[in-house]
Amino acid sequence: MTAAVSFKGVSRHFGDVRAVDDVDIDIAEGEFFAMLGPSGSGKTTCLRLIAGFERPTAGEIAIFGESCAGVPPYKRHVNTVFQDYALFPHLNVRDNVAYGLMIAGQAKRARHAAADEALELVALPGYGDRKPSELSGGQRQRVALARALVNKPKVLLLDEPLGALDLKLREQMQEELKALQRQLGITFVFVTHDQGEALSMADRVAVFNEGRIVQMGAPEDIYYRPEVPFVAEFVGSSNLFPPSLTERIAGIEAYSTVRPEAVRVAATGEGHAAKVVSSSFLGTSTRLVMEIDGMRITALLPKGAFVPGAGDTVHISWNAADLHVMGGVDG
Repeated sequence: MTAAVSFKGVSRHFGDVRAVDDVDIDIAEGEFFAMLGPSGSGKTTCLRLIAGFERPTAGEIAIFGESCAGVPPYKRHVNTVFQDYALFPHLNVRDNVAYGLMIAGQAKRARHAAADEALELVALPGYGDRKPSELSGGQRQRVALARALVNKPKVLLLDEPLGALDLKLREQMQEELKALQRQLGITFVFVTHDQGEALSMADRVAVFNEGRIVQMGAPEDIYYRPEVPFVAEFVGSSNLFPPSLTERIAGIEAYSTVRPEAVRVAATGEGHAAKVVSSSFLGTSTRLVMEIDGMRITALLPKGAFVPGAGDTVHISWNAADLHVMGGVDG
């Protein structure tokens, strides 16, 4: 099956800076694909390469099997939703949504009808006559999404579109975006530095660092089975053990990791002795920070669990299946 988006050995250099460095990706048709990584990791540059706002220094990009070499942005079957929404303040919502259709030469009646349909799709029926200044942040985000969808792109590119929203609204929009993607069945390529967004919405996640993909896979694999220490530390909260400690714990000289929610804490019993450094109440759980062999280990204790005090000695343990070993000494 032809990939919706394909990168083959793609690089993008800015002078001596390798913003994207020999990246290979095949994104399937109808897939919700997330590019996750810290600032400067190359994820946004990859999105701009797909959109045509940047040109690769090396390698090939194809959209549904058609090479993007020399193809300008407006001729690609993609549209982009930006973090700042980029709405025209002097136009009403309907004309903002219909702007791309106007540029394409579509008649006013037809483009306004298409814009109203797109607004229905994003749960904003009847908002066409309002100005962007009259909308909340979440509503402006929906308008930007409708404007990108009205042209019926084959691939929708989303550049951290939820970054400006507060937590509650961001979580709501995560659910709505995923539901919309399933309803439309088109390919979504979503760029974010927020691990929760990527894990909760994506079918597959590519984790970027220093211009390269360091791991790509299903959210469950990224979270529970990190392949390198960077992924273990960047995606969620994790206890990363160096090879020396892993060898003592599991008899293997390699990096390993165990998630805080898998760590059991008891006043006595079997396990590894650790000294409590601090505890923090989080509402539904308590975060406990302990020290063993000079390194810090974190546990998330469920509501009602035994919570020792700072300075106490406790015994920590976990199921063997919860300790994930990552390979050799070099990680």
